[in-house]
Amino acid sequence: MGSRPHLLLIPYPAQGHVAPLLKLAAQISEHGIKITFVNTELIEAKILASGREKADEGSLIRFVSVPDGLEGDDRNNPIEMNESVFRVMPGHLKELIEKRNQSDDCEPITCVVADICLGWALEIAHQMGIPGAAFVPFGPPSLAISFQVKKLIDSGIIDANGNSMNDKLIILSEETLPWKNNEYPWSCSAKPEIQKMLLELSTVVAQAVRIPNWVLSNSIYELDLSNCDFVPKILTIGPLLASNHSGNSAGSLILEDSSCLNWLDEQTTGSVIYVALGSTTTLNQQQFDELALGLESSGLPFLWVVRWNLVDESFTGFPDGFKERIAGRGKIVEWAAQEKVLAHSSVACFLSHCGWNSTMEGIGMGVPFLCWPFFADQYQNRNYICQAWKIGLDLTLDENKIVTRHEIQRKVEKLLSDEAIKANALKLKEIAGRSLAEGGSSCKNFRRFVDAIKYGKS
Repeated sequence: MGSRPHLLLIPYPAQGHVAPLLKLAAQISEHGIKITFVNTELIEAKILASGREKADEGSLIRFVSVPDGLEGDDRNNPIEMNESVFRVMPGHLKELIEKRNQSDDCEPITCVVADICLGWALEIAHQMGIPGAAFVPFGPPSLAISFQVKKLIDSGIIDANGNSMNDKLIILSEETLPWKNNEYPWSCSAKPEIQKMLLELSTVVAQAVRIPNWVLSNSIYELDLSNCDFVPKILTIGPLLASNHSGNSAGSLILEDSSCLNWLDEQTTGSVIYVALGSTTTLNQQQFDELALGLESSGLPFLWVVRWNLVDESFTGFPDGFKERIAGRGKIVEWAAQEKVLAHSSVACFLSHCGWNSTMEGIGMGVPFLCWPFFADQYQNRNYICQAWKIGLDLTLDENKIVTRHEIQRKVEKLLSDEAIKANALKLKEIAGRSLAEGGSSCKNFRRFVDAIKYGKS
């Protein structure tokens, strides 16, 4: 390439999509490549409020924002937000690239790395003759099944809203785990309108994959080669971990409470249950109480991330006397530096919603899982954790769709006495480490991409 490389990175505007792309941006910039990171105005405001500087001195990463066309409460409505992402943002992105590329004081954009859910961004780059890379923030299984959505609807296996029409398993190949009914990457039975939106995004993803020169996946080839092999042009470059590079790039949109790391220092090695259910999960009051009382009855120290909006409108607070009874043994924070927590020697297990970033971080740190998926790809991620990789146990819902305190207590005890699961978790940590080390698959794939950007090599 003639000009100095200058990448434009654009995530889908949600925590689980922004965080891994920020980690990737930091990793790319360490190779001397300039990056313009494009967020919506709301996401940029959240990043700045979470304590990140707009541009660290000497950093090659510059943040710019574009309007999302929304105001007030609409910004908290995922349907409205998704609609405006497709309606309002493309014009702003095109204008931004044109301005940069016509400016004398700015190197032109030489490559666009866009979240695979933003197929339009890859299309814009393609139309402007700029090489593109799709970034996939979820796992290869979800990507592999997205190619089948049209066929699944046409053959009557699912309806046009993404619901199973029968009890048959969907089997993509003998080597991959089957998909159980209503455990698809678009499944969200509690909110049919969200499910419909996720199904539409799956079809966007299936089309978007064809456009770019590269498909960058936050995954480890050795852990899931069968699903990876369904995806043309895939480069597995995971796990993307902030600990792999210098600089402040954890990519949180919520201010992290670092006091929990000092608290972990005071706990016994391998004793703490870490509980974090992601950035969008909500519980009702009854389920929140059961979780609290389950952690209490475990008798173990625990670090519990309780976001301000973890509980729905029914929230009346913690169970009576709970905070007094767990004082000194339980630490409750609004948000934590998750990678640092998982890397801490005091942590025994990770009670997780099984979002893909959490799954990759837990694997990267060798921590066993207690799995509690809520929607979308979290179900199949749980199936890989428990059945394929055998690094965790599943929390089972009772007949009222509640995970009871007794279930939590029972599964914590079972997990922490299961030496095979602990050994498997450490084995996967080793596989992840090898893939990132010199000569490993993720390291080689990442270098291949960087060399292509810098020197025009494919």
